[in-house]
Amino acid sequence: MDDETVERVREVVAAIPPGQTLSYGEVAARAGLRSARLVGRILAEDGHDLPWHRVLRADGTCAPHIAAEQSARLRAEGLLLIDGRLPPERRRSRGRGAGRHHRGWTGQATRPGA
Repeated sequence: MDDETVERVREVVAAIPPGQTLSYGEVAARAGLRSARLVGRILAEDGHDLPWHRVLRADGTCAPHIAAEQSARLRAEGLLLIDGRLPPERRRSRGRGAGRHHRGWTGQATRPGA
């Protein structure tokens, strides 16, 4: 994967405000990617300095291998998971591609020269 792709994903994740979340698919869409899995890979390899805990699966759950730490970090920001899932009313969007301009912030990556 190229550096530009990594930077676009990093910019989107860095822009997620405390107490808010996006799904892997929403991050991918905002970064101009088709693959939510690529977002997960980028965060696993180069996301240690980002608020990675604000990125959830589309169903509002954490990835199993990081669930304990992720839910603790979200709880510290005021987001409580119920039965391991963020309630639908607390998620950024309720459908594919929705929420791009939800609640006043875009979280969209900006490209140099754009």
